[in-house]
Amino acid sequence: MRQVVLDTETTGLEVEQGHRVIEIGAVELVDRRFTERQFHCYLNPERDIEQGALEVHGITEAFLEDKPKFAEVAADFLSFVEGAELVIHNAAFDVAFIESELRRVPELGRLADHCEVIDTLALARAAHPGQRNSLDALCVRYGVDNSQRVLHGALLDAEILADVYLQMTGGQAALALGMPASGVASGSESSWSLPPARATLKVVRADGGEQARHAARLSTIQGVAQGAGKNDCLWLQLNDDL
Repeated sequence: MRQVVLDTETTGLEVEQGHRVIEIGAVELVDRRFTERQFHCYLNPERDIEQGALEVHGITEAFLEDKPKFAEVAADFLSFVEGAELVIHNAAFDVAFIESELRRVPELGRLADHCEVIDTLALARAAHPGQRNSLDALCVRYGVDNSQRVLHGALLDAEILADVYLQMTGGQAALALGMPASGVASGSESSWSLPPARATLKVVRADGGEQARHAARLSTIQGVAQGAGKNDCLWLQLNDDL
């Protein structure tokens, strides 16, 4: 499974007012593991940047004067995201801006023609209703380090979002450490050993009182099952098999 975690910075908040994309940052995940592939570029928006947006990302018009226009990088961008599942926080915002940019190069089609989109904001709201679900809030909730995020930046935010997404959807990012970025080829054999210095797993066994209460509950379940003409309690069957 190939996913691309993406973020953009813009000249302002309202795409309907002609605001443009000025930075795109994207990182690639394959089978929930980071690869070394990234897409990052700054763009000349051919217009002014609102003061409010400047305070968020710190990207100035002077800095963007010699940067390429979106039409010059559009084909490379679409090639990078082609066939991937895009992971975006508050996807409606970024997708609207990218689709607006693509309308200026209509021969390349729409973003929806090239990939699907997952909105991590929608995922977070479903998992944590009534709570703050900004990227910063999710970093705190899932223990993701965002200490370098003084100003917003598309590539840094994409990298942070990738960590948050992996934690939010299963916390499996750490499982990939030490494993090949591309995974194991079909038909190949490979194995990974646990480090010998790892901590010993702590085993907590039920005490006598807990075992007695467990046995009493199973007896009750067994009685209900027999009274209803059902088979014996599966747990008791398992104990007999052992």
